[in-house]
Amino acid sequence: MKKNIYKVICTLLLLAVVQTSCKKGFEEINTDPNNSPTALPEQLLAPALVNTLAANMLRARTWNNELMQVTVNETDGEGAVFRYDIRISNADYTYNNLYAQLTNFKDLYNIAGQPLTLSKGYQGIALICQSWVYSILTDTYGDIPYFQSNEGKDLLFKPVFDKQKDIYLDIFKQLEAANTLLTGAPNVVGASDPVFNGNAAQWRKFGNSLYLRLLMRLSGKAEVAALVQAKIKDMVDNNAATYPIMASNTDAAVLKWTGTGALTSPFVNGVREQDWRAPAIASFFLDNLNKWADPRLPAWSIGTYNGGYVGVPSGYLPGNAPVGKSYFLSNIQGSNMAAKSLLTDPLMGNIMNYGELQFLLAEASVKGYISTGTAKAYYDKGVEAGVTFWVPTYFTSPITVATYEAAADITWNDTFSLDTKMEMIHVQKYYTMFWTDFEQWFEYRRTGHPNIPKGPGLVNGGVMPARLMYPQYIQAVNPTNYKAAVAAQGPDVISTQVWWQKP
Repeated sequence: MKKNIYKVICTLLLLAVVQTSCKKGFEEINTDPNNSPTALPEQLLAPALVNTLAANMLRARTWNNELMQVTVNETDGEGAVFRYDIRISNADYTYNNLYAQLTNFKDLYNIAGQPLTLSKGYQGIALICQSWVYSILTDTYGDIPYFQSNEGKDLLFKPVFDKQKDIYLDIFKQLEAANTLLTGAPNVVGASDPVFNGNAAQWRKFGNSLYLRLLMRLSGKAEVAALVQAKIKDMVDNNAATYPIMASNTDAAVLKWTGTGALTSPFVNGVREQDWRAPAIASFFLDNLNKWADPRLPAWSIGTYNGGYVGVPSGYLPGNAPVGKSYFLSNIQGSNMAAKSLLTDPLMGNIMNYGELQFLLAEASVKGYISTGTAKAYYDKGVEAGVTFWVPTYFTSPITVATYEAAADITWNDTFSLDTKMEMIHVQKYYTMFWTDFEQWFEYRRTGHPNIPKGPGLVNGGVMPARLMYPQYIQAVNPTNYKAAVAAQGPDVISTQVWWQKP
């Protein structure tokens, strides 16, 4: 009898451990781990921004950069992202970390709406940040929990997966609301805001620029194209004063890593220096920069090989690994000591910059969505902003944007075909969005540009992954809603296109 009782107790304990293990991560991203509802708005913003940027930057290094041929983490083993060999474990990090921060951004909005802590500024900022984070999640996975997400405080641990269309349309509503809240809103506490130092007007510009980014992402989707294109025209042509957008690099949304306290780059403690130097830089990334004699090459702390910048081809066949050549320098390089390194560069916390916005407007002009300005003018401003974001004083007489473009053979010509213009825009945009979460990957999936080479060693039929799979634990803890999402969207595999990718 005693033995039987012991067995029952052990079985119950084991079940409890298994249940806890299955839920690890799931409840954390649907509840508030820091009891933030008791905090003040100015205590919530900076930590949420820092943690979101940290997750994006670390994941961009091993995901976006490998897919989009910025780097090649040379290996013949399984799970080589640059070969499109994607493991289900690739899904967890972004999903868990971004949902965790959504709890904080939602708490920020709710607390800033209470009578004793009322702040339209913080409310508007919170809606912009939520829109930004949700857009990354849905563009990465497709249908995701949205309307019921992060409701763990109300014991809602099994949220429904909402359709991407519904998510996007609601994000647009949130950005409209943010624009209204921030219109004339007083600045928030500067020390609480590591992006704009409390400047509400700049947050408003960023929110509307983000709005245009996301509108353009849907602009080719037949189901909503007319609605989306009309809104782009309304914002740029008809009501520009109502929707102010970034006007220069000064307005770029960048969390600058000062190196002090919490504002220390996540690379410093998250990536060992030898690991930082390990991935080779891809030929595609370097070849254009070499051709253009681009001043961002040294600004990006890229090591030379035999006196030049030399990349390696991505997607090579297993067993044919090329010799690694140029790579991103770390802080300590022995005799090849780096004067600086992206490991600690303040500009690596890029959320969205002015150059990206100009290329969005160039595309909108080319496609006839807007009539204000010209595609050439937007393109030229984008080229200039992309360079001066990293090298502020580069365009000083006698070097002008025109002379730089002519020497690099990237001068705009209105007689070019639409495809050629799209390639020109998106090649430049690719470099402007350097290390900006997964934006290079998102835009490639939307447009097919830039034309990156396809190596013979690619799997997945040589087709760029269209999404990440859902974290495996979701199948265990939220099976009903997981199955409904898969039935609606398609198989939970990397080749299933998300809604906006489909015609």
